[in-house]
Amino acid sequence: MNTVLVTGGCGLIGKHVCSGLLKKGNAVIAVDTEECHYNDEKPNYSFIAAAQNDKNAYAEILDNNQIDDIVHIACTVDNDFGHIITDNEMAIAKSCDKFFYRYAFEKNVKHFVMVSTYQVYDFPKTREPIREDDALKPITNYANLKLNSEKAFADELKKNKDVIAAIVRPAQAYTKEYYENLVSKITDAKSNTCFVYGTGQYGFQMCCVHNLVDFILCFIKNADDSSYTGVYNVSDKLLVTASDIISFMRKNHHLGVVVQRNQGKDAILSIFKKVGSNDEKTNYRYLDLSTITNNNMLDNNKAAKLVSFRWDINNTK
Repeated sequence: MNTVLVTGGCGLIGKHVCSGLLKKGNAVIAVDTEECHYNDEKPNYSFIAAAQNDKNAYAEILDNNQIDDIVHIACTVDNDFGHIITDNEMAIAKSCDKFFYRYAFEKNVKHFVMVSTYQVYDFPKTREPIREDDALKPITNYANLKLNSEKAFADELKKNKDVIAAIVRPAQAYTKEYYENLVSKITDAKSNTCFVYGTGQYGFQMCCVHNLVDFILCFIKNADDSSYTGVYNVSDKLLVTASDIISFMRKNHHLGVVVQRNQGKDAILSIFKKVGSNDEKTNYRYLDLSTITNNNMLDNNKAAKLVSFRWDINNTK
C-alpha cells in the first residue's frame, strides 16, 4: 500500500483527490490549515493540521512517514486564499514552496504532482489552442504566485531526475455545488450583476474537479518512468458557454436577472479606461471584457493520453 501526502488536502480539489486515492487502495495523509471532515472515518486516512508556512510541521511529516507520492495542492486559491492575493501571501508561498520541494525531493518520493493554474499563460488574441510550451505571461498576483512555485519545483527537479513529476495547469474548477467560478464568468464584479453578450454562445475553458482528480489518480498509478515528467494542461473537453452557465444555475441553484450587454461598447470602454483598481488586477476571477469572447481553449491532448475527460457541466456531481 502506497502512502500519499496531499497538501491542501481539505480544499475543494484536495478533498476529492484524497477520496479518490483512498478508493484506489492508498493510504493518505492530508495536510491543511483546517479539517473539512469530508474523508473522516475512512480507512487509511489521516489528517494533520499545519499552516502553509509551518516548515517544522512539514519537515516532521516527511521525517516520520514513508511517503511514496506527493500531491501538492496548497495555494490553489479555492482553499487557502480569498479573492485577493496580497504581496505578503506571495512572499510566504515562495519561501515555503522552496523549502518543501527541497525537503520532499530528498525523501526519494516516486511521484510528485504539483497543481498550478492555466492563468500563467499569455492568452493569445486568436482562437488557437493554448499548448503546454506556449508563452507564459501571468497577469494576476495569483498567477505569479503559481509560476514562481513552478520555477522552484523545476529547479529542484533538475537535481532529482529519478522523481516522476507533473506540473498540472488546470482551468478554473467547479463541481455541481461549487459554482462560484462558473458564475464569475457572467458577473460584472463592479456592479455585481449578471450579464451576457448576445445569446451567450461564447465560451470559457473550465475544469470539472473530477476531471482533474481523474488525471492525478492516473498519473500516480500509470506514470512509470521519467518520460511522463512534464507539464500538463487539464480541463474539460469543450468550452463552457455563457448560456450553459445560465442554464446550469437556473436548473441546479438560483440565478436572478441576466442583462444583455453590448460587447463592442464594453471593449471600447476598456481601452480608454484603466483596467481597474489594484484589487481587481490581483483578483483571480478578474474578467478582461475586451477578450471575454475569444473562446481560448487549452490543448489537453497530452493529458488525454493518460485519462479521458468524461466530466462536464452537464454531468458534474
